[in-house]
Amino acid sequence: MQEIKQESAEEDKNINTIYVCPEKELKYNRKIFKKSLTILFVVMLIIASYTVGFSRGNKDNPSSSKNIILDQAILENKISKNGVDFALFWKVWDMVKEKHINHNDLNAQKMVYGAISGMLKATGDPYTSFFDPEASKSFAQDLGGSFEGIGAELGIKDNLLTVIASLDGSPAQRAGLRAGDKILKIGEKILADMTIDEAVTLIRGKKGTEVKLFVLPVGEKETKEVAIIRDTIEVKSVKLEFRDNDIAYIEITKFGENTDKEFNQAVKTILAKNAKGIILDLRNNPGGLLDKSILIASRMIPLGKVVVTEEDSTGKKENFSTEGGDVLSRIPMVVLINEGSASASEILAGALKDNQNITLIGAKSFGKGTVQELIGLSQGASVKITVAKWLTPNGEYIMEKGIKPDVEVEMTADDYKNNKDPQFEKAMEIIKDKLK
Repeated sequence: MQEIKQESAEEDKNINTIYVCPEKELKYNRKIFKKSLTILFVVMLIIASYTVGFSRGNKDNPSSSKNIILDQAILENKISKNGVDFALFWKVWDMVKEKHINHNDLNAQKMVYGAISGMLKATGDPYTSFFDPEASKSFAQDLGGSFEGIGAELGIKDNLLTVIASLDGSPAQRAGLRAGDKILKIGEKILADMTIDEAVTLIRGKKGTEVKLFVLPVGEKETKEVAIIRDTIEVKSVKLEFRDNDIAYIEITKFGENTDKEFNQAVKTILAKNAKGIILDLRNNPGGLLDKSILIASRMIPLGKVVVTEEDSTGKKENFSTEGGDVLSRIPMVVLINEGSASASEILAGALKDNQNITLIGAKSFGKGTVQELIGLSQGASVKITVAKWLTPNGEYIMEKGIKPDVEVEMTADDYKNNKDPQFEKAMEIIKDKLK
């Protein structure tokens, strides 16, 4: 949590009294009068120059069209050089309060929340957003592993709301939503200029209620309406199975609050059963908490190796490295990724590829290369701000382009329909070859 303190100080006003001798008073007053006339003339000249300049400036370059850089902006209740006329906000506020037909029923707090949301939307970054107290609570529940909704992770791709992943066993998965599907409407609401978090708020709802989505399925040209009944989504983020007895198949579906603990339990089982090979499945993993991906990478990559590099707005770079506890790097491994692998899952895949030369199998990942910081605010609200971009250990920035697998395997519509998984089959084939 970030805390911003504002310090206030009282101005000390020193009043200086001038004492003048009676015989010198007339001479002194004349002197003051001359100075006053000089000052008055200068002030009038400045005012006249400012008035003409301001009038011409408004005519030639009105403030509404000026591109004022945020770092140089001065918030004032007036228009000035590099100034943002904040009085405009209050003027509109008062106009709504006075003139709106429903002004007696308007919720002032919601209007403030809406103003903040609009300000962040104006950044043009879909991952920078404001959460009112209710939305903030829902977001925290999501990271904790339980919420009510359809169980689909969403992102922005090609300026359209896109399904990153449908969680295993979720209503979204049962309705046939797949990674890459474009959502064009939620009910009657068209999604133009809507942020991810606004869309999520519309899609989520109480268990047993219905939401209708108008979807353009991946690889198709016609939209279809999909009706989904919301449910409670319980997400266990790590799943472990053994295939052919000695090959561990471990799936990480997201990086939430408990993911590192669940992964550590899986690691104990893998070691206890003396697994000969590992298939790590990061498909349809939309990401989550950065620190959890670093902790998990530390179990598979030797101490001190770079997992991810963050670069801030000034170009300053900071490396985040493995913290120790590696016990799996000696076991042959392959990693599955697809277009639903985003953010923290891309970080882990990139770290394993660059540090361990692990073979990546499947389809190109989603391509989310920015880092957000979640900051708590008063009244239970919070804000999520993009604070940096991240690079793989080899210095690659994957925003929009994703991570390309070493072995590409397509999943067709028929594969999904018939529950076939050629990507997993290829992973089994490659890991077995490594064990020969």
